[in-house]
Amino acid sequence: MPKVLISDKMDPQAAAIFRERGVEVDEITGKTKEELIAIIGQYDGLAIRSATKVTKEILDAATNLKVVGRAGIGVDNVDIPAASAKGVVVMNTPFGNSITTAEHAIALMFALARQLPEADASTQAGKWEKNRFMGVELTNKTLGLIGAGNIGSIVADRARGLKMKVAAYDPFLTPERAVELGIEKVTLDELLARADFITLHTPLTDQTRNILSAENIAKTKKGVRIINCARGGLIDEAALKAALDSGQVGGAALDVFVEEPATASPLFGTPNFISTPHLGASTSEAQVNVALQVAEQMADYLVNGGITNALNVPSLSAEEAPQLRPYMTLAEKLGSLVGQLEGDKIKGVAVEVEGAAAELNPKPITAAVLSGLMRAYSDTVNMVNAPYLARERGLDVREVRHDREGDYHTLLRVTVSTEAGERSVAGTLFSNTEPRLVELHGIKVEADLDGEMLYVVNQDAPGFIGRIGSALGEAEVNIATFHLGRRGSGPGGEAALLLSVDSPVPEPVLWSVCNLPGVKRVKALKF
Repeated sequence: MPKVLISDKMDPQAAAIFRERGVEVDEITGKTKEELIAIIGQYDGLAIRSATKVTKEILDAATNLKVVGRAGIGVDNVDIPAASAKGVVVMNTPFGNSITTAEHAIALMFALARQLPEADASTQAGKWEKNRFMGVELTNKTLGLIGAGNIGSIVADRARGLKMKVAAYDPFLTPERAVELGIEKVTLDELLARADFITLHTPLTDQTRNILSAENIAKTKKGVRIINCARGGLIDEAALKAALDSGQVGGAALDVFVEEPATASPLFGTPNFISTPHLGASTSEAQVNVALQVAEQMADYLVNGGITNALNVPSLSAEEAPQLRPYMTLAEKLGSLVGQLEGDKIKGVAVEVEGAAAELNPKPITAAVLSGLMRAYSDTVNMVNAPYLARERGLDVREVRHDREGDYHTLLRVTVSTEAGERSVAGTLFSNTEPRLVELHGIKVEADLDGEMLYVVNQDAPGFIGRIGSALGEAEVNIATFHLGRRGSGPGGEAALLLSVDSPVPEPVLWSVCNLPGVKRVKALKF
C-alpha cells in the first residue's frame, strides 16, 4: 500500500480521499527541515501547501518518494530540478483556487479605486472626511494584464463585465485566444503606456523577475494603480515605494511580497498602499478544492499511474494510462535495446509512431523510450528524470508522427544517431498488449525482449547456428528462445541473432562466441 505524508495543514477531506483510494496517510504538520529529513524516507508521496520547503536535502533523504503534490498553484517551495533528477513527479492544483485568486485581485482593484481601507479607518476613527476620498470609476478604464493564463483570463472576464477595456501582455497568448477572451494582445511597453490599472498573473521566473522594475514603472501612465496577487518578486518593491511617493503610481495593492511573511516592509505606511497577507487563495471553498484535488491527483498516480497537472513530466490521465501502458512498455524496451547496443555513441534520438500508435499522446511514449535508453547510464532512471538526464547529456530528441499504416496496425520506431550513422529498432504490439521487436538495424526479426539475452551479428553461413549452440551448451548456458533474421533473401549476407537465455552469459563465454568464425559483434543484453 502506498504511503503519503501530509506535512502542512490541509482540509481533513484530503486524508479521507487518500484512505478511500487505498493509500495510507499520516498527517504530521509543523516539522522542521531536520525532523522532516528524519522521517521522509518511509513515504511514497508528500502533500504540501506553502509552509513545507522541499529542498534538495529533503529529496536526497526521500529514498522512496515518487510524487510531491502542492495544494495550490505556486511551487516556489519545491526544488523542481532536484526532484526531476531524483525521478519524483511534482504536481500542483492550478485550477482549485483560480476563481478565489482572481476575485481577490478584483477586490483589491475596487479597494484602490475607492480608497476603501483609508476611508474605513478614517470613519471608524470618528471622522467624516467625505471630500477627502475622491475615487475613480472602473467603467471604461483600461486594465493591463501581465499574464493571461488561467487566473488572468478569469480576471479579464470579470473586468469586461465591469465594462473595462482589457489589454494583455503574455508571450504565450495566441491571437485566437485573445479574440476568444475578448481582449487585446499588446507588447509590454504598450501595456505600460496605456493601462489605468495593472494586475499581474504570471509565475516568477528569470524572465518575469522584477518585470515591473524602476525602468518599467517609469514607462507607466502617471497615476496608474498596480495590483499583484501572483508572486512576490515580480515587482521591484523599492522602485514601487519611490513611485508611490512621487505620484507616478497612484496606488498599489500587494498580496504577495519578496520576503514572506512580510512583517516589515518599506512599503508599509506609504499613502495609497494596501497590503494583505497572501490571501489570494484563502477562501473556505478554495482550501477545500485544492486539498481534494491534490489528494485525488496523488492517489491516481500512486494507485493507477495517472499523471495530472505535473510540472516535470507529461500528463497522463487515469483513462489514458491503461491504453498507453502496453505502448510505454514497448517503448521502454526498445529504448533499453538501443541504449545497450549503442551506449555512449548516441547523439540524438527520434521516436516515430504510426498506425494506431499515432492516435495516442506521444509524450509519455517518448518519456518511456528515454527511460529505457538512459538506463544504460543510471540505475535510478524513470520517466520523470529520463528527459532531464537526456538534456544533461545533450541528446537531441525528436518526435515524429505518421498517419500512414504499414505492415503492422501499430508501429513504434526508435532511431538513434551516432558518429557511425543512424541505427534503428522497431516494435509492435501483438493482440494490442504484447510488446514485440520486429526490426533490428534494418533486419526483420521478431522477438520478445525479456530477461537475459544475447545479441550476435554474424556472416550468414551454413553451420553457424550449430556452432553457437554448441559453444553455449558446453558452457551450460541454456537457450530458452531463438530469434534469427538476415538482410536480403539469400545466404552470405549479414544476419542478426537474438537468444533468450536462462542465466547471464559469463564473460569467458562471450569471448568464445566472439571468436567463432563469421562473428562480427556480440553483446549481452538484460531487460
